[in-house]
Amino acid sequence: MDREQLVERLDNEFCSSEEGSRAVSRQARDLADSGRIEAELDYELTVETTVSNLADAPAEYGLVERWNWWIGSLELSHGNYQRFRVRSDLA
Repeated sequence: MDREQLVERLDNEFCSSEEGSRAVSRQARDLADSGRIEAELDYELTVETTVSNLADAPAEYGLVERWNWWIGSLELSHGNYQRFRVRSDLA
Protein backbone atom coordinates (compact mmCIF):
# COMPACT_ATOMS: atom_id res chain seq x y z
CA MET A 1 0.00 0.00 0.00
CA ASP A 2 1.32 3.42 -0.96
CA ARG A 3 1.17 5.58 2.19
CA GLU A 4 1.40 8.89 0.32
CA GLN A 5 -1.49 7.92 -1.94
CA LEU A 6 -3.47 6.88 1.13
CA VAL A 7 -2.76 10.21 2.89
CA GLU A 8 -3.99 12.07 -0.19
CA ARG A 9 -7.19 10.00 -0.40
CA LEU A 10 -7.85 10.32 3.35
CA ASP A 11 -7.45 14.11 3.12
CA ASN A 12 -9.81 14.26 0.14
CA GLU A 13 -12.45 11.90 1.52
CA PHE A 14 -12.49 12.78 5.21
CA CYS A 15 -11.01 16.30 5.53
CA SER A 16 -8.66 15.24 8.30
CA SER A 17 -5.75 17.06 9.87
CA GLU A 18 -2.37 16.24 8.38
CA GLU A 19 -1.34 14.67 11.68
CA GLY A 20 -4.45 12.46 11.73
CA SER A 21 -4.02 11.36 8.11
CA ARG A 22 -0.39 10.48 8.64
CA ALA A 23 -1.13 8.53 11.83
CA VAL A 24 -3.93 6.55 10.17
CA SER A 25 -1.81 5.89 7.08
CA ARG A 26 1.06 4.56 9.24
CA GLN A 27 -1.27 2.20 11.04
CA ALA A 28 -2.94 1.15 7.79
CA ARG A 29 0.46 0.37 6.30
CA ASP A 30 1.42 -1.63 9.41
CA LEU A 31 -1.89 -3.50 9.20
CA ALA A 32 -1.36 -4.22 5.50
CA ASP A 33 2.20 -5.40 6.14
CA SER A 34 0.99 -7.73 8.90
CA GLY A 35 -1.05 -9.71 6.35
CA ARG A 36 -3.87 -10.17 8.86
CA ILE A 37 -6.65 -8.73 6.69
CA GLU A 38 -5.72 -10.95 3.79
CA ALA A 39 -5.39 -14.04 6.00
CA GLU A 40 -8.54 -13.49 8.05
CA LEU A 41 -10.87 -11.65 5.69
CA ASP A 42 -9.56 -12.85 2.32
CA TYR A 43 -8.93 -9.47 0.68
CA GLU A 44 -5.89 -7.27 0.25
CA LEU A 45 -5.77 -4.06 2.27
CA THR A 46 -5.32 -1.34 -0.34
CA VAL A 47 -5.99 2.38 -0.46
CA GLU A 48 -9.43 1.65 -1.92
CA THR A 49 -10.41 -1.01 0.62
CA THR A 50 -9.18 1.16 3.49
CA VAL A 51 -11.21 4.17 2.34
CA SER A 52 -14.25 1.93 1.76
CA ASN A 53 -14.08 0.47 5.26
CA LEU A 54 -13.67 3.90 6.84
CA ALA A 55 -16.65 5.21 4.86
CA ASP A 56 -18.83 2.67 6.68
CA ALA A 57 -18.27 4.41 10.03
CA PRO A 58 -20.87 6.87 11.36
CA ALA A 59 -20.92 10.04 9.25
CA GLU A 60 -20.28 12.36 12.18
CA TYR A 61 -16.95 10.65 12.99
CA GLY A 62 -13.66 12.25 12.07
CA LEU A 63 -10.90 10.24 10.40
CA VAL A 64 -9.20 8.94 13.55
CA GLU A 65 -12.57 8.02 15.06
CA ARG A 66 -13.49 6.22 11.83
CA TRP A 67 -10.20 4.29 11.88
CA ASN A 68 -10.60 3.32 15.53
CA TRP A 69 -14.23 2.35 14.91
CA TRP A 70 -13.13 -0.04 12.16
CA ILE A 71 -10.24 -1.40 14.23
CA GLY A 72 -12.68 -1.89 17.12
CA SER A 73 -14.94 -3.91 14.82
CA LEU A 74 -12.01 -6.07 13.77
CA GLU A 75 -11.05 -6.49 17.43
CA LEU A 76 -14.54 -7.69 18.29
CA SER A 77 -14.80 -10.10 15.39
CA HIS A 78 -11.23 -11.47 15.23
CA GLY A 79 -9.25 -10.20 18.24
CA ASN A 80 -5.73 -8.80 18.53
CA TYR A 81 -6.26 -5.65 16.47
CA GLN A 82 -5.89 -3.09 19.29
CA ARG A 83 -2.24 -2.49 18.45
CA PHE A 84 -3.41 -0.78 15.25
CA ARG A 85 -5.47 1.89 17.06
CA VAL A 86 -4.58 5.56 16.74
CA ARG A 87 -4.50 7.89 19.74
CA SER A 88 -7.76 9.82 19.85
CA ASP A 89 -6.00 13.15 20.54
CA LEU A 90 -4.88 13.15 16.89
CA ALA A 91 -8.45 13.66 15.65
